[in-house]
Amino acid sequence: MRLEASINVARLLLLYGLLFRGHDESESSINQGLFLGFLRWHGDKHPDVGKVILENAPQNDTLTCPMIQKDIINACAKEILKAIIGDLNGDNFVIEHEGSTSNERNQAKYILSEIIIFKFVFMLHLMLKVLAMSNELNKILQKRDQDIVNVVVFINITKKILQDMRKTGWESLLDDVSSFCHMHDIMIPKTDESYFPEKSKRKSSGICYLHHLRVDIFYAVIDVQLQEFNDRFDVVSSDLLLGMASLNPANSFANFDKGRIMTLAKYYPNEFDEVHIRDLSYQLDTFIIHMRVGNPKFSNLQGINDLAKALIETNLVKTYSYVYLLVKLTLILPVATATVERAFSSMKQIKNEERNNMGDQYLNNYLICYIERDVFTNVSNDVIIDRFQNMKARRGQL
Repeated sequence: MRLEASINVARLLLLYGLLFRGHDESESSINQGLFLGFLRWHGDKHPDVGKVILENAPQNDTLTCPMIQKDIINACAKEILKAIIGDLNGDNFVIEHEGSTSNERNQAKYILSEIIIFKFVFMLHLMLKVLAMSNELNKILQKRDQDIVNVVVFINITKKILQDMRKTGWESLLDDVSSFCHMHDIMIPKTDESYFPEKSKRKSSGICYLHHLRVDIFYAVIDVQLQEFNDRFDVVSSDLLLGMASLNPANSFANFDKGRIMTLAKYYPNEFDEVHIRDLSYQLDTFIIHMRVGNPKFSNLQGINDLAKALIETNLVKTYSYVYLLVKLTLILPVATATVERAFSSMKQIKNEERNNMGDQYLNNYLICYIERDVFTNVSNDVIIDRFQNMKARRGQL
């Protein structure tokens, strides 16, 4: 009852992203923090609980100290992940690319004065080119019938276009901007003159205006876009996605690629050492023939989850043990990058000025509980209690 009371209070605080601890948690303090405060309130409202918690608990068994709180949060996070893994629906991946927007709130007169200067026109043309590429990629990524292999190809194409634009697109962009300014009677500055930053109109930056436009704006904007692509879709991410797609049984394993599957396995060195890699290679040679012509049960599969079920139903799990292991790893691999956006948004709520010293593991567990609230509400206290009890030896055995 004492442990369940602590779990109930922890769940409430996790669901709303609230602070656990106070500045002074001594018994005489009136600022013990939300965890102890809500626990005391819970005990006051339920006398049977109040009889066994806080000062009424046996010595050193109050189940309220910071370490216990972290263990409870850890147990909650682990059970949430377990529930998510159990509910995975195979190879349905969502990759979102959201452009940034800004709201101009200045006076109309000031806006007009900014629009009719060369630098504004230059930046506008540059952003239109970059956004055009992003929008095209966005349309491709939003097609539900698009397979992962093609998605990775289109991403690489977009990165190549950006790289080519950085190398050879400067002159054409400058020509377009100059032509636009001529057409609309916008003054074109002398690009070989010194550039004076807006914050310091009297002090030269030591570079010419052309250098500022090319290096500080043109290169910088493209480099930010390329860095974003490289961060989101680096070599490892691409290898993982392509390897997973190669295991997709749709259309008689149309995307099957042994090399990509072998590369995928090498990213799991704890599961696949050199001997296992060799055995996986042998299994894959037989596996693809068996899947395509050996058993009709595998002919109409639609996703990796269907493949996992079919391998179990046909008693082929041991025969293709390493392939099946990769299938399981694929099902639990978190590849929906939209979750990252939610995590950053939630992080602002969780790791704020009042608790900016949270450790990485504690923050990770807290974020899982806060972000996956829909799953968390369906995780029972019983499984959290079991997980908590099995984490380490406790003074009080349940």
